[in-house]
Amino acid sequence: MGKRACGRELLRGLSKRQKKHLREFGEEHPFHDRVSGRPEAPQICELSENSDKSSAESDSETEVEQVSVYHKLLATLKTSPESESEEEEDESESEEAGESETEMDSEGSQETGEAGGDEDDENDVPDQEEATDTAEQTLGQEQADGDDTSCDPNHGVIEEFTDAKHESEFSLETNFMEEESGDCNADQRDSNSSQAVSEDPFKQHMDKEFEEKEVEKMSTLPKTSSQSKWPRLGQLTFSSTLEKHKTLKADKEVDVKQLYLHKPLESTWPKVNKQFLSSVNKPSDPFFTLLQRELFCIMNTYRDLFYPERNALTNGEEIRHAYCLHALNHVLKANAQVLSNNAKRRDRKPGTDNDDYRDQGLTRPKVLMIVPFRECALRIVHTFISLLEVNDKRKIDVSNKKRFKGEFGSDPEEKPPNLKRPEDYEAVFAGNIDDHFRIGVAILQKSMRLYAPFYSSDIIIASPLGMRTVIGAEGEKKRDFDFLSSIEVLIIDQADIYLMQNWEHVLHLMKHINLLPLDSHGVDFSRVRMLNLNNWSRYYRQTLLFSALQDPQINSVFNKHCFNYMGQVAVRNVPLSGSISHVVVQLPHVFRRLEAENSTSVIDIRFQFFVNKVLPEYRDAIMSHTLIYVPSYFDYVRLRNYFKKEGLNFTHICEYTKKAGVCRARRFFLKGEKQFLLFTERFHFYKRYTIKGIRNLIFYELPTYSHFYSEICNMMKATDSGVDATWTCTVLYSKYDAQKLAAVVGIDRTAQMLQSKKNVHLFVTGENE
Repeated sequence: MGKRACGRELLRGLSKRQKKHLREFGEEHPFHDRVSGRPEAPQICELSENSDKSSAESDSETEVEQVSVYHKLLATLKTSPESESEEEEDESESEEAGESETEMDSEGSQETGEAGGDEDDENDVPDQEEATDTAEQTLGQEQADGDDTSCDPNHGVIEEFTDAKHESEFSLETNFMEEESGDCNADQRDSNSSQAVSEDPFKQHMDKEFEEKEVEKMSTLPKTSSQSKWPRLGQLTFSSTLEKHKTLKADKEVDVKQLYLHKPLESTWPKVNKQFLSSVNKPSDPFFTLLQRELFCIMNTYRDLFYPERNALTNGEEIRHAYCLHALNHVLKANAQVLSNNAKRRDRKPGTDNDDYRDQGLTRPKVLMIVPFRECALRIVHTFISLLEVNDKRKIDVSNKKRFKGEFGSDPEEKPPNLKRPEDYEAVFAGNIDDHFRIGVAILQKSMRLYAPFYSSDIIIASPLGMRTVIGAEGEKKRDFDFLSSIEVLIIDQADIYLMQNWEHVLHLMKHINLLPLDSHGVDFSRVRMLNLNNWSRYYRQTLLFSALQDPQINSVFNKHCFNYMGQVAVRNVPLSGSISHVVVQLPHVFRRLEAENSTSVIDIRFQFFVNKVLPEYRDAIMSHTLIYVPSYFDYVRLRNYFKKEGLNFTHICEYTKKAGVCRARRFFLKGEKQFLLFTERFHFYKRYTIKGIRNLIFYELPTYSHFYSEICNMMKATDSGVDATWTCTVLYSKYDAQKLAAVVGIDRTAQMLQSKKNVHLFVTGENE
């Protein structure tokens, strides 16, 4: 009884989150949950030689661990009395219910809400600020429970998920270049001619020195631009603040030696990229697809890049492989330089101080990769592992790989019901679609360390929400962004999805990157580059931005938050034929132009125009079954409140509506019991339901995704054809919607519609056009 009583006492000291994690994984959470007020000494696990060998698909990993207190508590859980077992189940169920509720209110979550609640209840439709605050409060509670303190400056190294063995193995300060290393040997490069070394794009970019006057010019002078057309990328715009900037030319063939890939990547890249190379490719270029070749040609010159034609179905994976190659190449070169200089400093004669060893930033993280879902992070890490493995016999050591698979992988048994969804939806939402995560990755020699503390990481992979909750807001006690001070390569993939999540998180991140750190974090200032000490890091940072569409908010980030002295390259292809050509139903499309003086006033002008001129035409009972498509959630709330005030017969569906409310609204709209249906774009993005019963369609604003326009219009054919009705479609637009309009109707028609003296334009689609 003494042991059992002791076990129960320890069990009661655990939080609900700790108990849940203990039952699922049988071990402590990666960020050292604090069971008591006194932190425990870190436990060192003895792993077998093959325990963390990286077979990306293998699950035959075995770990030999010391018996810890958590394992004893796990045994107590399994042998606890029946009453305790029931109590634990009740706590687990209550916690899961809370998590389900949080998922329902979070952006991009799967629907888990139960039936209930009135559809017009405003509690079912919380404001966006409230949802964001709820998420931040939840995270604050998690941090209070000790769930994630890896980036908290107020917590010491004791509370980070590290063990002394791995910390010393992956430390750049205490390691040296392996003399017999065939994979990462920088000395081999040093033995080459000095001219060859000086041509390395990495060395050229990082060793470039500026005077203070030149930096002032870069921050004040306007950019000069030039145009160029490449075979695959199409129309490119090169811009730079420097007077002398060269316009790149597309290479027809790529010599791998001229790319200056680090030694292991030269041999591993062709094998990893083989899946994207078709038999059509010439034997002279067995390394890149045409798209990869042109993209990597720009990446390797360390220019900023904006590519707005990423497609999850067609080119998403080959783009991911290309930027993974570039990021890993950058990290390997930077670390090899540090390790090589470590050896030189060790072998130098006493008393000979040399300032030639400035090879580091103020903090260690060099590459920041922003991706929307955990599945994306999983694929990136698997790509890194594949690129580092020279052959099947020479596996690399991957620390904490089993935990990583469990937390970032997806359970095949948890697949959603077999619902029919478009192919692009299945491609975007494949795997684990949790959008709150961050993980540090350290790479050294032939080893990779997952869950490395940020200040010991080379690469940070995170979602915008994961970064936002670490950075915090002004006035918060627990916040940290020093680890972003020396980021040299920023990769933002699938930027269009962040418009559907919360774009403010991206802007918040861009405001806190490349700032001087508030603490030294143990850096050796004699090794820090002068560009970092002068706070010029932003002028050396390369930003790679990939999106599925061109949007003013994305363009703003690229134009206003990227200061790379090497200049920017943006792909600017114009759509010749818009998505309206994919509308298959016979339908008249009436485009009505708004006149607005500036982009801020257009919001109120659009509302007044809709209320005074558009809505009166649809108030008649004949104009029933009217769906109003609203891209902005704030416009949706404004319209919903107005409809309630006017007493209109309407229902509404948004991303926060519970499942029962959605079903009820769809049924009322189909049967004609409700005349209007307010419908948000984010709900359509995350669910892609087919709304039946549409006879009249109003686009309050043009869709963010152009293919949503044809999708919504084609929903009309889902209506019972036995009903004889005249279908209509009305679209509101202004001159500030030029990019969205061009994606819908094409560039030529857009120019005519914006320059025309007429404010109304009619298009007719369908078979009998």
